[in-house]
Amino acid sequence: MAGVYDFTVKDRKGNEVSLNDYEGKVLLIVNTATGCGFTPHYDPLEKMYKDFKDRGFEILDFPSNQFANQAPGSDDEIHQFCTMKFGTEFPQFAKIDVNGDNADPLFAYLAGEKPFEGFGKGLKNAALNKFADMNNKAFGDKAYIKWNFTKFLIDREGKVLARFEPTVDMDEVRSAVEALL
Repeated sequence: MAGVYDFTVKDRKGNEVSLNDYEGKVLLIVNTATGCGFTPHYDPLEKMYKDFKDRGFEILDFPSNQFANQAPGSDDEIHQFCTMKFGTEFPQFAKIDVNGDNADPLFAYLAGEKPFEGFGKGLKNAALNKFADMNNKAFGDKAYIKWNFTKFLIDREGKVLARFEPTVDMDEVRSAVEALL
């Protein structure tokens, strides 16, 4: 059975990176977009990274343009936006598909380990669910990720412990990360 460390991804320059390079660290793997209502998540993500990176924590950022075309830029444009607007220093990888026939195998694996369980209660979350369903209809049973800023928490042994939808409060994500450190 495959594990997180068995995957290879591309950095934003197109170089192959083995996730085995991150073995022994707590990981938060996130699909992102620069033009999304959840883009401000970059602030608490960067704060977490700065606070915890010396304790064996990494955030792996994978931009995706599959949700209402909210990440239309090139890898370099996306990186420049994130570093200038949010001061991000955590690793950002090449833009990928997270759904459909061309979905990156890492995200298909992550979603298989921790499937979507809903955005939560409330009118705003119900509206997002309806919009996400419309957006993801084209992907059928390969709609692994429902929206931007879905986060997967990986322990030091490479086990997928949790999935946080973008509607989950970032303080809850931070607490879960800190508990593993």
